[in-house]
Amino acid sequence: MSRLLEVKNLTVEFDTYGGIVKAVRGVSFGVDKSKTLAIVGESGCGKSVTVQSIMGLIPMPPGRITGGSALMDGKEILGLPLSEANKVRGKRIGMIFQDPMTSLNPTMTVGNQIAETLRYHDGLSFKEGRKRAISILDQVQIPEAKARVDQYPFQFSGGMRQRVMIAMAIACNPELLIADEPTTALDVTVQSQILTLLNELRKERNMSIILITHDLGVVARMADEVAVMYAGQIVESGTVDQIFYQSAHPYTMGLKEAMPDRDESKTHKLKPIDGSPPDLFHPPVGCGYYARCPNARKVCEKTLPPLFDVETSEMPTSPGSHQSRCFFHHKDAAKLTTLPRDLYTRHTGVNA
Repeated sequence: MSRLLEVKNLTVEFDTYGGIVKAVRGVSFGVDKSKTLAIVGESGCGKSVTVQSIMGLIPMPPGRITGGSALMDGKEILGLPLSEANKVRGKRIGMIFQDPMTSLNPTMTVGNQIAETLRYHDGLSFKEGRKRAISILDQVQIPEAKARVDQYPFQFSGGMRQRVMIAMAIACNPELLIADEPTTALDVTVQSQILTLLNELRKERNMSIILITHDLGVVARMADEVAVMYAGQIVESGTVDQIFYQSAHPYTMGLKEAMPDRDESKTHKLKPIDGSPPDLFHPPVGCGYYARCPNARKVCEKTLPPLFDVETSEMPTSPGSHQSRCFFHHKDAAKLTTLPRDLYTRHTGVNA
């Protein structure tokens, strides 16, 4: 499977009155062609900043990308001049933002907002753009598209506005669609419709999708691969089956324990994750999850764990396909009740 997008060691910071916020700390992931990658984690972990940085949408200043690369079909897209970046945004990469009411222009009809993208990237006339806008509104299942193309965002319900956002994002047939919390604030029925629509569009158009969410139910339904983020880092990555059935990082396990089970025959007590995420003004030098982890050891506090390959007898994996940023996946950790400093030093050559 060929990679459409490859992000390596992305680092993003923000200057604030309180100091420097290290929002994204060395994030790496890849998206295969025609596949869906879900990036999951609690609010503030860096999910949205990561994808907005790739799109060139973070304000600079106060934000800045201090390291890393993002290769699309082998070509660097980070730090492009504005004229070049605009050829990628909307054309090769489409984006659905979190809140359609604040993302849509209230002074323009939805048809003009879709047609504007088509006129800019594909050179269509006003009449041709309007015709294509009607066709795209039909594709995203907005009823009476010919009449509604001339209406304004306030005349649409929340679910319909989200469909308009999807229509704008797919107007130019992008290779990659970034969906940032596309079902936030929608009721369960509408949420299901939106997810079904995204899946159908991915198959019809042979698109790749990056899905940003904190909802594990959405991940289970939509994703082929999953990257779990915590405190600005990827702490676990793998296929959706590996993440759900062979969870390897304590944070992933904590998220699952806090997830309700629809099986009424089971008695499942929800277990919240105690504590709070670390302060990213002063991120921990060791494992970001150390203060909340029930399995933490002394080495975790002062030394950042690398991403270890996860190997299980139940689900054999190829190198790099399932990784966890946890010392308990050190090759000798299974033999020990603790992970002493000298073990880490022998493995990495770094004094813990």
